[in-house]
Amino acid sequence: MNETSKLKKVLEKGVFAVTAECGPPKGADPEAVTQKARLLKGHVDAVNVTDNQTAIVRMSSMAACSLLKSEGLDPVLQMVVRDRNRIALQSDVLGASAIGIRNILCLSGDHQVFGNQPQAMGVFDLDSIQFVQVVKNMRDGAKIIGGDSLTKAPELFIGAAANPFADPLSFRAVRLAKKIAAGADFIQTQCVYNLERFGKWLEMARDNGLTDRVAILGGVTPLKSVGMARYMKSKVSGMDIPDAVIKRMDGAPKDKQREEGIKICVETILQMKEMRGVKGVHIMAIEWEETVQEIAESAGLLPRPG
Repeated sequence: MNETSKLKKVLEKGVFAVTAECGPPKGADPEAVTQKARLLKGHVDAVNVTDNQTAIVRMSSMAACSLLKSEGLDPVLQMVVRDRNRIALQSDVLGASAIGIRNILCLSGDHQVFGNQPQAMGVFDLDSIQFVQVVKNMRDGAKIIGGDSLTKAPELFIGAAANPFADPLSFRAVRLAKKIAAGADFIQTQCVYNLERFGKWLEMARDNGLTDRVAILGGVTPLKSVGMARYMKSKVSGMDIPDAVIKRMDGAPKDKQREEGIKICVETILQMKEMRGVKGVHIMAIEWEETVQEIAESAGLLPRPG
């Protein structure tokens, strides 16, 4: 299994990358994953598989990545530090590489109190930036924490997340710089609705030379309804949805709100494509994967490179 990351190859060629997201099922049915794979195949360069997102028990990201790979897709393994100590994290990194997974996204994870196992003990043995550094040292130095050598280094394209909308804005570029210094090759951002704020964050990143050192993929999520927009604005931490977006969704007839949400998503991608320093888009259409092709097509992102 010597193939390299398709996502890495696309970015190295200077092509505007397209990734999507896949949430594993709340059960052991492999068909739930392969059905999503068929909706996404040919329309994206890689598929990010969530790791017990919102702290709700689901099929493991590793297993779902393996299923996506068997369908011919390039999976991005999300791995959160919430559930694993440093032994388990390093072990899973080796296991992922051994079964041909070539991308990893290192995350903190949603706190367990927000999920369906609030009594679970959070691990957080490492933080997400330390975890990025550990994976980089395993890949480039063939060493684990403590300095023991590996018989074979993992082959992984390393990602991290960024939220341009968290406060204070001035610290966002500092945190991004830390993740790049730790070894992140690519960055996926929180969903972008406030393009003005996103532009300010990107400008800070450019001014600090960060966009030359990492591939930034702007996150987008199509809105299904004005209710979804209002909920995300008021209830989802770190989300920034301007009143103008809510007003626009509210102005669409109920039976046309999904269509309007897709239009807003496409317009956001088209504006991102013109922003210096944005190297791709990450389409988060969880449980709405059938829209990914339409969004990518409408934004002029198809066909994808072979």
